[in-house]
Amino acid sequence: MRTYRELFRTPEFLPLFTTASVQVAAQTTSGLALGTLVYTSTGSPLLSALAMFGPSLAQVAGALTLLSAADRLPPRATLTGLALLFALGTAAQAVPGLPLWAAFAVLLALGVASSLGGGVRYGLLNEILPQRGFLLGRSVLNMSVGTTQIAGFAVGGVLVTALSARGTLLAGAGLYVVAAALARFGLAARPPRATGRASVRETWRTNAALWSSAPRRSVYLALWVPNGLVVGCESLYIAYAPGHAGLLFACGALGMLAGDTLVGRFVPGRWRARLGAPLRLLLAAPYLVFALNPGLPVAVGAVVVASVGFSASLLLQERLMALTPPKLSGQALGLGSSGMLAMQGVGAAVAGSVAQLTSPGTGMAAVAALSVAVTLALAPGLRAGSPSGRKPSGQKPPGQNPSGQGTDPTGRLHGDGSSPTRDAQETKETTTS
Repeated sequence: MRTYRELFRTPEFLPLFTTASVQVAAQTTSGLALGTLVYTSTGSPLLSALAMFGPSLAQVAGALTLLSAADRLPPRATLTGLALLFALGTAAQAVPGLPLWAAFAVLLALGVASSLGGGVRYGLLNEILPQRGFLLGRSVLNMSVGTTQIAGFAVGGVLVTALSARGTLLAGAGLYVVAAALARFGLAARPPRATGRASVRETWRTNAALWSSAPRRSVYLALWVPNGLVVGCESLYIAYAPGHAGLLFACGALGMLAGDTLVGRFVPGRWRARLGAPLRLLLAAPYLVFALNPGLPVAVGAVVVASVGFSASLLLQERLMALTPPKLSGQALGLGSSGMLAMQGVGAAVAGSVAQLTSPGTGMAAVAALSVAVTLALAPGLRAGSPSGRKPSGQKPPGQNPSGQGTDPTGRLHGDGSSPTRDAQETKETTTS
Protein backbone atom coordinates (compact mmCIF):
# COMPACT_ATOMS: atom_id res chain seq x y z
CA MET A 1 0.00 0.00 0.00
CA ARG A 2 1.73 3.11 -1.27
CA THR A 3 -0.98 5.63 -2.16
CA TYR A 4 -3.43 7.72 -0.17
CA ARG A 5 -6.25 6.55 -2.42
CA GLU A 6 -5.64 2.93 -1.44
CA LEU A 7 -5.40 3.94 2.19
CA PHE A 8 -8.71 5.78 2.36
CA ARG A 9 -10.46 3.04 0.43
CA THR A 10 -9.61 0.61 3.23
CA PRO A 11 -12.77 -0.11 5.25
CA GLU A 12 -12.92 1.71 8.61
CA PHE A 13 -9.78 3.79 8.07
CA LEU A 14 -11.77 6.94 7.29
CA PRO A 15 -13.94 6.72 10.46
CA LEU A 16 -10.84 6.09 12.59
CA PHE A 17 -9.01 8.97 10.89
CA THR A 18 -11.96 11.33 11.42
CA THR A 19 -12.43 10.32 15.04
CA ALA A 20 -8.75 10.88 15.81
CA SER A 21 -8.74 14.25 14.02
CA VAL A 22 -11.75 15.57 15.96
CA GLN A 23 -10.16 14.45 19.23
CA VAL A 24 -6.97 16.32 18.36
CA ALA A 25 -9.06 19.42 17.61
CA ALA A 26 -10.74 19.09 20.99
CA GLN A 27 -7.43 18.60 22.79
CA THR A 28 -5.79 21.50 20.96
CA THR A 29 -8.47 24.08 21.64
CA SER A 30 -9.09 23.04 25.24
CA GLY A 31 -5.36 22.80 26.03
CA LEU A 32 -4.67 26.30 24.75
CA ALA A 33 -7.69 27.60 26.67
CA LEU A 34 -6.64 25.96 29.93
CA GLY A 35 -3.02 27.09 29.59
CA THR A 36 -4.18 30.65 28.96
CA LEU A 37 -6.61 30.51 31.90
CA VAL A 38 -3.90 29.30 34.28
CA TYR A 39 -1.30 31.81 33.07
CA THR A 40 -3.78 34.68 33.35
CA SER A 41 -4.69 33.77 36.92
CA THR A 42 -1.21 32.86 38.21
CA GLY A 43 1.36 34.53 35.92
CA SER A 44 3.48 31.38 36.28
CA PRO A 45 5.29 29.92 33.23
CA LEU A 46 5.66 26.61 35.09
CA LEU A 47 1.98 26.23 35.91
CA SER A 48 0.84 27.28 32.44
CA ALA A 49 3.24 24.76 30.89
CA LEU A 50 1.96 22.01 33.19
CA ALA A 51 -1.64 22.96 32.42
CA MET A 52 -1.04 22.22 28.75
CA PHE A 53 1.34 19.27 29.01
CA GLY A 54 1.14 18.09 32.63
CA PRO A 55 -1.46 15.38 31.87
CA SER A 56 1.28 13.64 29.92
CA LEU A 57 3.05 12.97 33.23
CA ALA A 58 0.08 10.88 34.29
CA GLN A 59 0.70 8.64 31.29
CA VAL A 60 3.30 6.91 33.46
CA ALA A 61 0.63 5.74 35.91
CA GLY A 62 -1.57 4.56 33.07
CA ALA A 63 1.27 2.76 31.33
CA LEU A 64 2.07 0.88 34.54
CA THR A 65 -1.50 -0.11 35.36
CA LEU A 66 -3.92 0.03 32.41
CA LEU A 67 -2.07 -0.98 29.25
CA SER A 68 -2.92 -4.68 29.36
CA ALA A 69 -6.54 -3.60 28.82
CA ALA A 70 -5.63 -2.07 25.43
CA ASP A 71 -5.86 -5.52 23.82
CA ARG A 72 -8.53 -6.95 26.14
CA LEU A 73 -11.35 -4.46 25.61
CA PRO A 74 -13.53 -4.06 22.50
CA PRO A 75 -11.96 -1.15 20.55
CA ARG A 76 -15.13 0.66 19.46
CA ALA A 77 -16.69 0.75 22.92
CA THR A 78 -13.40 1.78 24.53
CA LEU A 79 -12.73 4.67 22.15
CA THR A 80 -16.32 5.88 22.53
CA GLY A 81 -16.20 5.73 26.32
CA LEU A 82 -12.85 7.53 26.53
CA ALA A 83 -14.08 10.37 24.31
CA LEU A 84 -17.12 10.86 26.55
CA LEU A 85 -14.89 10.81 29.64
CA PHE A 86 -12.74 13.58 28.16
CA ALA A 87 -15.85 15.58 27.29
CA LEU A 88 -16.98 15.40 30.90
CA GLY A 89 -13.56 16.30 32.31
CA THR A 90 -13.07 19.23 29.94
CA ALA A 91 -16.51 20.62 30.78
CA ALA A 92 -15.68 20.33 34.49
CA GLN A 93 -12.57 22.48 34.00
CA ALA A 94 -14.78 25.26 32.65
CA VAL A 95 -16.78 25.55 35.88
CA PRO A 96 -16.36 29.11 37.26
CA GLY A 97 -14.51 29.26 40.55
CA LEU A 98 -13.01 25.77 40.18
CA PRO A 99 -9.91 25.71 42.41
CA LEU A 100 -6.57 25.33 40.66
CA TRP A 101 -5.81 22.07 42.48
CA ALA A 102 -9.13 20.62 41.28
CA ALA A 103 -8.40 21.57 37.67
CA PHE A 104 -5.04 19.81 37.89
CA ALA A 105 -6.65 16.77 39.54
CA VAL A 106 -8.98 16.46 36.55
CA LEU A 107 -5.99 16.84 34.23
CA LEU A 108 -4.14 14.00 35.93
CA ALA A 109 -7.17 11.70 35.84
CA LEU A 110 -7.63 12.34 32.13
CA GLY A 111 -3.93 11.75 31.54
CA VAL A 112 -4.11 8.33 33.17
CA ALA A 113 -7.10 7.37 31.00
CA SER A 114 -5.48 8.64 27.80
CA SER A 115 -2.64 6.13 28.14
CA LEU A 116 -5.18 3.43 27.32
CA GLY A 117 -6.55 5.36 24.33
CA GLY A 118 -3.27 5.38 22.40
CA GLY A 119 -2.87 1.63 22.65
CA VAL A 120 -6.45 0.95 21.59
CA ARG A 121 -6.35 3.39 18.66
CA TYR A 122 -3.05 2.30 17.14
CA GLY A 123 -3.71 -1.36 17.80
CA LEU A 124 -6.98 -0.96 15.89
CA LEU A 125 -5.09 0.78 13.07
CA ASN A 126 -2.89 -2.31 12.81
CA GLU A 127 -5.99 -4.48 12.50
CA ILE A 128 -7.64 -2.29 9.89
CA LEU A 129 -4.64 -1.92 7.56
CA PRO A 130 -2.66 -4.63 5.79
CA GLN A 131 0.82 -5.30 7.05
CA ARG A 132 2.65 -3.03 4.61
CA GLY A 133 0.19 -0.18 5.05
CA PHE A 134 0.85 0.67 8.69
CA LEU A 135 3.63 3.22 8.14
CA LEU A 136 1.61 5.13 5.55
CA GLY A 137 -1.51 5.00 7.75
CA ARG A 138 0.42 6.13 10.82
CA SER A 139 2.00 8.98 8.88
CA VAL A 140 -1.44 10.12 7.68
CA LEU A 141 -2.70 10.16 11.27
CA ASN A 142 0.35 12.24 12.20
CA MET A 143 -0.34 14.57 9.27
CA SER A 144 -3.89 14.89 10.50
CA VAL A 145 -2.53 15.93 13.89
CA GLY A 146 -0.41 18.62 12.25
CA THR A 147 -3.22 19.94 10.08
CA THR A 148 -5.75 19.87 12.89
CA GLN A 149 -3.36 21.60 15.27
CA ILE A 150 -2.73 24.37 12.75
CA ALA A 151 -6.45 24.98 12.54
CA GLY A 152 -7.10 24.19 16.19
CA PHE A 153 -4.55 26.59 17.63
CA ALA A 154 -5.59 29.33 15.21
CA VAL A 155 -9.29 28.84 15.92
CA GLY A 156 -8.56 28.29 19.61
CA GLY A 157 -6.79 31.64 19.82
CA VAL A 158 -9.79 33.34 18.22
CA LEU A 159 -12.21 31.50 20.52
CA VAL A 160 -10.26 32.44 23.64
CA THR A 161 -10.56 36.09 22.57
CA ALA A 162 -14.19 35.89 21.48
CA LEU A 163 -15.67 33.43 24.00
CA SER A 164 -13.16 33.57 26.87
CA ALA A 165 -11.01 30.65 27.99
CA ARG A 166 -13.93 28.95 29.76
CA GLY A 167 -16.14 29.23 26.69
CA THR A 168 -13.37 27.63 24.62
CA LEU A 169 -13.14 24.76 27.11
CA LEU A 170 -16.86 24.10 26.60
CA ALA A 171 -16.32 24.11 22.82
CA GLY A 172 -13.58 21.53 23.30
CA ALA A 173 -15.94 19.38 25.38
CA GLY A 174 -18.46 19.51 22.54
CA LEU A 175 -15.83 18.31 20.08
CA TYR A 176 -15.11 15.31 22.31
CA VAL A 177 -18.81 14.41 22.16
CA VAL A 178 -18.64 14.54 18.36
CA ALA A 179 -15.62 12.23 18.44
CA ALA A 180 -17.53 9.77 20.61
CA ALA A 181 -20.41 9.71 18.11
CA LEU A 182 -18.03 9.16 15.19
CA ALA A 183 -16.39 6.23 16.95
CA ARG A 184 -19.68 4.64 17.95
CA PHE A 185 -21.40 4.87 14.57
CA GLY A 186 -18.40 4.77 12.21
CA LEU A 187 -16.36 1.83 13.50
CA ALA A 188 -17.37 -1.80 13.34
CA ALA A 189 -17.82 -3.83 16.51
CA ARG A 190 -14.71 -5.97 16.97
CA PRO A 191 -13.81 -8.42 19.70
CA PRO A 192 -10.78 -7.75 21.89
CA ARG A 193 -7.46 -8.68 20.29
CA ALA A 194 -6.40 -10.79 23.25
CA THR A 195 -8.17 -13.05 25.70
CA GLY A 196 -7.80 -13.10 29.45
CA ARG A 197 -8.34 -10.57 32.17
CA ALA A 198 -6.58 -7.24 32.13
CA SER A 199 -4.63 -6.60 35.30
CA VAL A 200 -1.83 -4.50 36.74
CA ARG A 201 0.29 -7.65 37.04
CA GLU A 202 -0.17 -8.53 33.36
CA THR A 203 0.64 -4.96 32.37
CA TRP A 204 3.89 -5.08 34.33
CA ARG A 205 4.86 -8.51 32.96
CA THR A 206 4.37 -7.56 29.33
CA ASN A 207 6.05 -4.17 29.74
CA ALA A 208 9.04 -5.94 31.29
CA ALA A 209 9.19 -8.35 28.35
CA LEU A 210 9.05 -5.50 25.84
CA TRP A 211 11.78 -3.66 27.75
CA SER A 212 14.02 -6.76 28.03
CA SER A 213 15.52 -6.39 24.53
CA ALA A 214 18.43 -3.93 24.28
CA PRO A 215 17.55 -2.81 20.70
CA ARG A 216 13.95 -2.16 21.75
CA ARG A 217 15.13 -0.21 24.79
CA SER A 218 17.19 2.07 22.54
CA VAL A 219 14.19 2.66 20.28
CA TYR A 220 11.89 3.40 23.21
CA LEU A 221 14.36 5.87 24.74
CA ALA A 222 14.83 7.60 21.39
CA LEU A 223 11.06 7.85 21.01
CA TRP A 224 10.58 9.27 24.47
CA VAL A 225 13.41 11.53 25.59
CA PRO A 226 14.49 13.85 22.71
CA ASN A 227 10.85 14.36 21.69
CA GLY A 228 9.70 15.02 25.24
CA LEU A 229 12.40 17.60 25.90
CA VAL A 230 11.53 19.53 22.74
CA VAL A 231 7.88 19.58 23.73
CA GLY A 232 9.18 21.30 26.86
CA CYS A 233 10.24 24.10 24.51
CA GLU A 234 6.71 24.25 23.10
CA SER A 235 5.23 24.42 26.59
CA LEU A 236 6.86 27.85 27.01
CA TYR A 237 5.30 29.47 23.93
CA ILE A 238 2.64 31.19 26.04
CA ALA A 239 5.22 32.58 28.45
CA TYR A 240 7.63 33.57 25.64
CA ALA A 241 5.07 35.32 23.43
CA PRO A 242 1.73 35.65 25.25
CA GLY A 243 0.09 37.48 22.36
CA HIS A 244 1.39 35.15 19.65
CA ALA A 245 1.43 31.71 21.27
CA GLY A 246 -1.29 30.43 18.93
CA LEU A 247 0.84 31.46 15.93
CA LEU A 248 3.88 29.60 17.27
CA PHE A 249 1.83 26.46 17.95
CA ALA A 250 0.29 26.62 14.47
CA CYS A 251 3.69 27.07 12.81
CA GLY A 252 5.04 24.11 14.77
CA ALA A 253 2.14 22.01 13.55
CA LEU A 254 2.89 23.15 9.98
CA GLY A 255 6.49 21.96 10.26
CA MET A 256 5.36 18.63 11.71
CA LEU A 257 2.88 18.20 8.86
CA ALA A 258 5.62 18.83 6.29
CA GLY A 259 7.98 16.33 7.92
CA ASP A 260 5.39 13.58 8.23
CA THR A 261 4.31 14.06 4.61
CA LEU A 262 7.87 13.75 3.32
CA VAL A 263 8.88 10.80 5.46
CA GLY A 264 5.61 8.87 5.31
CA ARG A 265 5.01 9.19 1.57
CA PHE A 266 8.18 10.10 -0.31
CA VAL A 267 11.30 8.88 1.53
CA PRO A 268 12.49 5.53 0.08
CA GLY A 269 13.00 2.66 2.50
CA ARG A 270 16.77 2.57 1.90
CA TRP A 271 17.12 6.12 3.25
CA ARG A 272 15.06 5.73 6.38
CA ALA A 273 17.71 4.23 8.66
CA ARG A 274 20.11 7.05 7.73
CA LEU A 275 17.65 9.86 8.41
CA GLY A 276 16.69 9.01 11.99
CA ALA A 277 19.54 10.69 13.88
CA PRO A 278 19.68 13.82 11.66
CA LEU A 279 15.94 14.33 12.09
CA ARG A 280 16.19 13.98 15.89
CA LEU A 281 19.00 16.56 15.90
CA LEU A 282 16.94 18.85 13.68
CA LEU A 283 14.11 18.54 16.18
CA ALA A 284 16.14 20.30 18.89
CA ALA A 285 18.96 22.33 17.35
CA PRO A 286 16.91 25.32 16.05
CA TYR A 287 15.60 25.98 19.57
CA LEU A 288 19.13 26.89 20.71
CA VAL A 289 18.56 30.30 19.08
CA PHE A 290 16.03 31.12 21.81
CA ALA A 291 18.94 31.69 24.18
CA LEU A 292 19.27 35.03 22.35
CA ASN A 293 15.57 35.90 22.84
CA PRO A 294 14.91 36.40 19.11
CA GLY A 295 12.03 38.40 17.71
CA LEU A 296 8.86 36.81 16.41
CA PRO A 297 9.97 36.25 12.75
CA VAL A 298 13.12 34.35 13.79
CA ALA A 299 11.19 32.43 16.45
CA VAL A 300 8.58 31.36 13.90
CA GLY A 301 11.26 30.18 11.46
CA ALA A 302 13.06 28.18 14.15
CA VAL A 303 9.83 26.53 15.26
CA VAL A 304 8.85 25.50 11.72
CA VAL A 305 12.26 24.01 10.90
CA ALA A 306 12.56 22.19 14.22
CA SER A 307 9.11 20.65 13.98
CA VAL A 308 10.04 18.83 10.77
CA GLY A 309 12.17 16.66 13.05
CA PHE A 310 9.11 15.17 14.73
CA SER A 311 8.88 12.85 11.71
CA ALA A 312 11.76 10.87 13.27
CA SER A 313 9.14 9.18 15.44
CA LEU A 314 7.65 7.50 12.34
CA LEU A 315 10.97 5.85 11.56
CA LEU A 316 11.40 4.76 15.18
CA GLN A 317 7.91 3.25 15.27
CA GLU A 318 8.64 1.31 12.09
CA ARG A 319 11.84 0.01 13.65
CA LEU A 320 10.04 -0.88 16.86
CA MET A 321 7.56 -2.97 14.89
CA ALA A 322 10.40 -4.81 13.19
CA LEU A 323 11.93 -5.59 16.59
CA THR A 324 8.81 -6.92 18.32
CA PRO A 325 6.84 -10.16 17.95
CA PRO A 326 3.36 -10.07 16.24
CA LYS A 327 0.30 -9.47 18.53
CA LEU A 328 -0.13 -7.31 21.62
CA SER A 329 0.04 -4.43 19.19
CA GLY A 330 -1.98 -2.30 21.57
CA GLN A 331 0.34 -2.67 24.53
CA ALA A 332 3.59 -2.35 22.57
CA LEU A 333 2.39 0.78 20.78
CA GLY A 334 0.67 2.05 23.90
CA LEU A 335 3.91 1.79 25.87
CA GLY A 336 5.69 3.83 23.20
CA SER A 337 2.93 6.43 23.10
CA SER A 338 2.53 6.67 26.87
CA GLY A 339 6.25 6.93 27.48
CA MET A 340 6.57 9.66 24.87
CA LEU A 341 3.69 11.65 26.32
CA ALA A 342 5.00 11.16 29.86
CA MET A 343 8.39 12.52 28.82
CA GLN A 344 6.61 15.48 27.25
CA GLY A 345 5.23 16.22 30.69
CA VAL A 346 8.71 15.89 32.17
CA GLY A 347 10.06 18.18 29.46
CA ALA A 348 7.39 20.76 30.25
CA ALA A 349 8.21 20.57 33.96
CA VAL A 350 11.96 20.92 33.36
CA ALA A 351 11.58 23.76 30.87
CA GLY A 352 9.06 25.54 33.08
CA SER A 353 11.33 25.24 36.12
CA VAL A 354 14.31 26.69 34.25
CA ALA A 355 12.13 29.49 32.87
CA GLN A 356 10.82 30.23 36.36
CA LEU A 357 14.38 30.82 37.57
CA THR A 358 15.72 32.52 34.42
CA SER A 359 13.58 33.37 31.37
CA PRO A 360 11.37 31.49 28.89
CA GLY A 361 14.00 31.76 26.13
CA THR A 362 16.71 30.36 28.40
CA GLY A 363 14.44 27.50 29.42
CA MET A 364 13.77 26.58 25.78
CA ALA A 365 17.46 26.66 24.86
CA ALA A 366 18.44 24.59 27.89
CA VAL A 367 16.09 21.68 27.21
CA ALA A 368 16.96 21.81 23.49
CA ALA A 369 20.65 21.40 24.34
CA LEU A 370 19.77 18.46 26.59
CA SER A 371 17.76 16.87 23.75
CA VAL A 372 20.76 17.14 21.40
CA ALA A 373 22.99 15.50 24.01
CA VAL A 374 20.57 12.60 24.51
CA THR A 375 20.25 12.01 20.75
CA LEU A 376 24.04 11.80 20.41
CA ALA A 377 24.30 9.45 23.40
CA LEU A 378 21.66 7.06 22.00
CA ALA A 379 23.08 6.92 18.47
CA PRO A 380 25.42 3.90 19.01
CA GLY A 381 22.64 1.71 20.43
CA LEU A 382 20.31 2.55 17.56
CA ARG A 383 22.96 1.72 14.97
CA ALA A 384 23.55 -1.64 16.66
CA GLY A 385 19.84 -2.54 16.55
CA SER A 386 18.98 -1.09 13.15
CA PRO A 387 16.79 -3.08 10.79
CA SER A 388 18.60 -4.56 7.84
CA GLY A 389 16.12 -3.57 5.14
CA ARG A 390 13.14 -5.01 3.32
CA LYS A 391 11.83 -8.39 4.26
CA PRO A 392 12.78 -10.96 1.62
CA SER A 393 9.96 -12.73 -0.14
CA GLY A 394 8.61 -15.62 1.87
CA GLN A 395 10.42 -14.71 5.08
CA LYS A 396 8.53 -15.06 8.31
CA PRO A 397 7.68 -11.82 10.10
CA PRO A 398 10.22 -10.89 12.77
CA GLY A 399 9.45 -12.46 16.12
CA GLN A 400 7.23 -15.25 14.77
CA ASN A 401 8.15 -18.89 14.41
CA PRO A 402 6.36 -21.31 12.09
CA SER A 403 3.92 -22.33 14.81
CA GLY A 404 2.85 -18.71 15.27
CA GLN A 405 4.19 -18.45 18.83
CA GLY A 406 5.94 -15.22 19.78
CA THR A 407 9.67 -14.90 20.11
CA ASP A 408 11.79 -11.93 20.87
CA PRO A 409 14.45 -10.75 18.41
CA THR A 410 16.99 -13.18 19.93
CA GLY A 411 14.77 -16.13 19.03
CA ARG A 412 13.63 -17.08 22.54
CA LEU A 413 10.22 -18.67 22.56
CA HIS A 414 7.82 -17.07 25.00
CA GLY A 415 5.33 -19.90 25.18
CA ASP A 416 1.55 -20.05 25.07
CA GLY A 417 -1.26 -17.61 25.61
CA SER A 418 -0.40 -17.03 29.27
CA SER A 419 3.08 -15.85 28.41
CA PRO A 420 4.14 -12.26 29.17
CA THR A 421 4.71 -11.51 25.48
CA ARG A 422 1.96 -13.52 23.93
CA ASP A 423 0.62 -10.47 22.14
CA ALA A 424 3.34 -8.30 20.73
CA GLN A 425 3.31 -5.55 18.25
CA GLU A 426 3.08 -5.20 14.50
CA THR A 427 5.65 -6.55 12.04
CA LYS A 428 6.41 -4.70 8.88
CA GLU A 429 8.59 -4.91 5.81
CA THR A 430 11.90 -4.52 7.64
CA THR A 431 13.79 -7.13 9.65
CA THR A 432 16.29 -6.95 12.45
CA SER A 433 19.96 -7.25 11.72
